[in-house]
Amino acid sequence: MLKSKVTVLLVVDVQGQLARMMYEDRSLVDNLQKIIKGVQTLEIPIIWLEQLPDKLGSTIPEISELLAGIDPIKKNTFSACGNKHFLESLKSLDAEQVLVTGIEAHICVYQTAMDLLSLDYEVEIVEGAVSSRTSDDKQLALRKMSQAGIGMTCTEMALFELLGVAEGAQFKAILNIVK
Repeated sequence: MLKSKVTVLLVVDVQGQLARMMYEDRSLVDNLQKIIKGVQTLEIPIIWLEQLPDKLGSTIPEISELLAGIDPIKKNTFSACGNKHFLESLKSLDAEQVLVTGIEAHICVYQTAMDLLSLDYEVEIVEGAVSSRTSDDKQLALRKMSQAGIGMTCTEMALFELLGVAEGAQFKAILNIVK
C-alpha cells in the first residue's frame, strides 16, 4: 500500500512534440494533471525530469504550469538513476515509494523504474499517466515492469490509497480532482 509520508511522484520527460505523439495523448495529459494536483493536495513531493530539453523541447504547458515552483532536473540518460542530481534529490526526500508517470513507457520510464527497483525503492507505475508512441510498446513495458515486481496502479487508486480516509478537506479536494 502507498503511504503518503514516504512517497514521491516522479514526472518523466513529458516534453514538446513527442508528448503530443503519445498513444492516447489526451488521456495521458488528463491523468497526469489529476495525479499531480492530487499529490499536491496531499503535500507529497514531486520530482520533475526533462530529457535533453534543448533538443526535445520543454515540458508541455498543461503539465509545467502545474509544477510552477519546482525546477526540472535535466538529464541525458534514459534512466533518471544515471543522473547524480536526481539521485541526490530523491535521497534527500527520504522516500521509500516512488510513483512513476511520464513518457516513454518503454524507454525512460522503464529504465528508471527498473533502476529504482534495484535500488530497493518500492515502485508503482500509474498506468494511465504513462505512455509510448504505440500501444504495443506501452503494453510491453508495463508487462515487463510488472513481471519484475513493479506495482501497477491507476490515478484514482493511487490517490485514494494515499489519502486513506473518506473525510476532510483533502478528501473533498481529491473528489473534485478525479471527477
